[in-house]
Amino acid sequence: MTIPRILIIAGSDSGGGAGIQADIKTVTMLGGHAMTAITAITAQNTLGVTGVHPVPVEMVLAQIDAVVSDIGVDAVKIGMIGSAETAQAVAGRLEALDVPIVFDPVMVATSGSVLADAATIAAFERLMDLAAVVTPNLDELAVLGGRKAVLAHGCHLAEKGGHAEGPDVHDRLFAPNGELAAELIARRIETGDTHGTGCTFASALATGLGAGLPIGEAFTRAVRFVRIALISAPGLGKGHGPIGHALGAVPFDELEG
Repeated sequence: MTIPRILIIAGSDSGGGAGIQADIKTVTMLGGHAMTAITAITAQNTLGVTGVHPVPVEMVLAQIDAVVSDIGVDAVKIGMIGSAETAQAVAGRLEALDVPIVFDPVMVATSGSVLADAATIAAFERLMDLAAVVTPNLDELAVLGGRKAVLAHGCHLAEKGGHAEGPDVHDRLFAPNGELAAELIARRIETGDTHGTGCTFASALATGLGAGLPIGEAFTRAVRFVRIALISAPGLGKGHGPIGHALGAVPFDELEG
């Protein structure tokens, strides 16, 4: 039995809806083994972020080295990076890995809390150079300079349409040459419980790539997973609630014996 080994480099969400917590649940539900290098510890819930404590760069690198040297890695997902210094150091470590890298350029939480300053966003350039695919929402894509600016790094672009207006959501995958590789159009799910959708999508995509799926198939599966999780949101908290990573089921109860 082989299992895709997914290294997640991201921040922790104490509320469990996004960040490392959402990543681990997503990778596990999709049949992968989740490993982590935590870049920051946040105090947050469905109402917002009340505190951020960056993890020292040396410790972030130590976590990456520990995983790579023993367990091995089939794909990497990068989320909240914490600082420009961490972004540069992580890029240096990942240059030695010949595996798909999914970069989710996290800038603002669903609640509106800022999670990346201008220097950190500028350092995203080097991570995009390494990425197989970058997964911004439309607001993040605008900050990064738009579609052409991202594709100029030689990566695929998963252009998520959830922040656009209209009754339908258009999720598009562009190849590095700018060609539309895949487009999924689906009715918008009207819900306020969307915390963690970006993290979940990127981790689902990384798990598919780590399992050897073609990028179009991994993209389609990731979109489908997020949509089912949105429908399965448990309705927790007083603000932007988490999506339902267990997809409305208790997996253990599905087993016999």
